[in-house]
Amino acid sequence: MTWKDVIHYTVKGNPKPDRVVVKTEAEWQSLLTESQYKITRLKGTERPNSGDLCHIYEAGKYACVCCDTPLFDSSQKFDSGSGWPSFTTPIKDNAIKYERDDSFGMVRVEVMCNTCEGHLGHVFPDGPEPTGLRFCINSESMKLITNDN
Repeated sequence: MTWKDVIHYTVKGNPKPDRVVVKTEAEWQSLLTESQYKITRLKGTERPNSGDLCHIYEAGKYACVCCDTPLFDSSQKFDSGSGWPSFTTPIKDNAIKYERDDSFGMVRVEVMCNTCEGHLGHVFPDGPEPTGLRFCINSESMKLITNDN
């Protein structure tokens, strides 16, 4: 996965997900906490360094809080200093959906769960090698699944 791949997906369309999860807004509200709903379904953002997963680096997989789809592996997590959990690449190319986001007077690439379209955060081309990517993800949009779970 490279920045060129990300831009390709935003222009030409996203990879097909392994499955699709669709629920009504009422169903999402009943399944998620208020803050999870605000972030994943209403495209909100948590304050920097406020998320429970910001400074956790134990082994496991990060899954979508809405639909349990595996999104990122802990081996790809790094401390970006941004205040949000950051990853260099998704667990699978088709786990993430990419869309151009020109809100707030800037151009960014929004990332969502490709299974349920829950908002996760954004991806930037300023991450470490080998991908050069920084997937900047809201803690509230994910849950950490460890071998203990």
